[in-house]
Amino acid sequence: MRWLVTGAGGMLGRDTVGELLRRGADVTGLDRAALDITDANAVRRAFAEHRPDIVVNCAAYTAVDDAETDEARALRINGEGPRLLARACAEHGARLIHVSTDYVFSGEARSTPYPEDHPPAPRTAYGRTKLAGERAVLEELPGASAVVRTAWLYGVHGRSFVRTMLELEGCRDTLDVVDDQRGQPTWSADVAARITDLGARLSRGTGAHGIFHATCSGEASWHELAREVFRLAGADPDRVRPTGSDAFPRPAPRPAYSVLGHDRWRETGLPPLRDWRSALHEALPHIRKEMSQ
Repeated sequence: MRWLVTGAGGMLGRDTVGELLRRGADVTGLDRAALDITDANAVRRAFAEHRPDIVVNCAAYTAVDDAETDEARALRINGEGPRLLARACAEHGARLIHVSTDYVFSGEARSTPYPEDHPPAPRTAYGRTKLAGERAVLEELPGASAVVRTAWLYGVHGRSFVRTMLELEGCRDTLDVVDDQRGQPTWSADVAARITDLGARLSRGTGAHGIFHATCSGEASWHELAREVFRLAGADPDRVRPTGSDAFPRPAPRPAYSVLGHDRWRETGLPPLRDWRSALHEALPHIRKEMSQ
């Protein structure tokens, strides 16, 4: 089975390629310079050259605030690009896993995780464009595609909240961190492993299609996550002070509640991802090692 990973230069794309290589898969990773998914001719050439059996689309416009004034460009990348990939998959008989986000929901829930079939209601340009991509994939490739929503990602590669906290711990006496937004801190390596698991089932046509939520179990506020990063790094967690979202106004509103439900994994014979604290405990030494290089 031949895999093609788009957006392979990003955090999740790099981890997905790495996970597939570790499992001995035949995989090609294409970053943005190698494949512009909004270019129909480029997509056709990539499929003709690499002849994938399954495609993982990690390419995305992820600048949440910039999208508020650049929605047309965000829509090309997040909405039209996935449609082109889905059409190419349909033409070549390939399967498609498309990565999406919690921003397709309003984020206004307070205590009940969003199930996979909850009606979307995005409040930002970024969320609207990502929802457009989800719908394009599921419309163009029903039964042969999976949408994997994730959130609060951090990883070894690239920028993330966890990495920022590690950097600031070394140069700030105290930090003010938002405590009125809740979500599920999620290690990108865990999502990459689950995407690989899902792809194997999707390729066999065993019902592993539709929408899945790939976030770690449990929940936390940004403040709680920052305290845990400090604790694991050997620093005093009390140096992290709670504050409200209004202390950090942003062009795009952040979801107050981004906790996602995971029922679809059980239907597919896979457990939900592990608890976020367990994942962070394993991830942190790898992130710190990469930062020191």
